[in-house]
Amino acid sequence: MDRKQANKDNIQKEIAMEKRRQFVKRMLGFFAGMGVLFSPLATGLRLVWAKAKKIILPKGTRMETLVGKNPADLDTQNLDLTPLQEFETMGLDDHHVNLNTWQLEIGGNVQRPLKLTYSQIVQMPSIERNVLLICPGFFAYHARWKGISVANLLETAQMGTGVTQVAFSGPQGTYEKTERFPIEDIRSDKVFLAYNVNDKALPEKHGFPLRIVAEDYYGGEWVKYVYKITANKS
Repeated sequence: MDRKQANKDNIQKEIAMEKRRQFVKRMLGFFAGMGVLFSPLATGLRLVWAKAKKIILPKGTRMETLVGKNPADLDTQNLDLTPLQEFETMGLDDHHVNLNTWQLEIGGNVQRPLKLTYSQIVQMPSIERNVLLICPGFFAYHARWKGISVANLLETAQMGTGVTQVAFSGPQGTYEKTERFPIEDIRSDKVFLAYNVNDKALPEKHGFPLRIVAEDYYGGEWVKYVYKITANKS
């Protein structure tokens, strides 16, 4: 493709994106005027609007140029995957889990608390998404993550009414940390649990057996070695 054609294609993409932005903006205005801005349909439109506002990164974008960016501002659909051997780490990277005793606990505001083994988890219906991880000022990498829907886990556990956020804790022990995410991001699978990356089992230094994958969130919130999920009302 010559430069002239490439420029023409880029212009057409920008025109299409602007049309999409304007359409979603008009729809949100319409629903606001109807007083149903927080209906399920309007919620879906807000997600589309957030996507439409993102900066489209071109294929071939170098990961080092993204370390100062906010992942929530970036459309990564054209990005190449980062080879697993190029992944860097932050925080704890040597926690060992014994799968003979390890279980994932699902509790909090649920009617049927669960404890699941690793073998049970990997046999569940899976989801797979390409998601960018950014640790601000340090590194960025784009990977294909495979795992399980937390929304489905909470449905199985019969989540109670009024839950507004879900907490993830790991690893169990001295270095445990907890991060909380709004229920909307759980239901949309923007936040899920991964046991596989780039078609490989999640390496220990990257959080085996389970780690959070949180689209649009910085890497510091992607808790590794997750062992507990808690549904909270506030």
